[in-house]
Amino acid sequence: MRKKGKISSWNVQKGFVFILPDTGGKKIFVHVSAFANRKKIPALNQPVSYTRSKDKQGRPCADKVFIAGALGTEMASVGSQSLAFVFPLLFVFCIAVSVLMDLVAFVVLPFYLILSLFTFMLYALDKSAAQNNAWRTQERTLHLLALAGGWPGAMIAQKTLRHKSSKKSFRVIFWLTVVLNSAVLVGLHAHQGGATLSAIMQRVL
Repeated sequence: MRKKGKISSWNVQKGFVFILPDTGGKKIFVHVSAFANRKKIPALNQPVSYTRSKDKQGRPCADKVFIAGALGTEMASVGSQSLAFVFPLLFVFCIAVSVLMDLVAFVVLPFYLILSLFTFMLYALDKSAAQNNAWRTQERTLHLLALAGGWPGAMIAQKTLRHKSSKKSFRVIFWLTVVLNSAVLVGLHAHQGGATLSAIMQRVL
């Protein structure tokens, strides 16, 4: 359930904000990464909407913060996040159907699932490291995991964790890994389909 409030203080150097709820009570901490539009710096007393959450220490904080009047941005973000689930799930569903039709080996399905889960966990650890100024995972490692088959987990992580979702150079390479994985799957189906069709034609003729 979304709540409303106003920006009561803003620390540009440290990248955090405090929101004063419209309903009153204590100010709520929010990190800059929780804003839907990070490029737009909120002004003092500017109305915002947000959801209540908790940090790792169990302290209350704000999440999914939108500046008032940005309803279109909010709806677009919701739609984009939904697509981040639909596309990976559709890809995994296609693999499952391919396994049932004996077009690909059974091991391909658990391979994608396990690697996607591992990639998602690595994104979560990297975001935590970024927030705590700890050791970071190299972008090359994240790309290699996506290329190897972990891109469904990476895509879900980018949207749900809002990590590595705004850097253009990173996004371009990431989408190349998605296209390459999809091309390999399509090519495999075309090859297997052609072989099956040839076998049927030989039997008929």
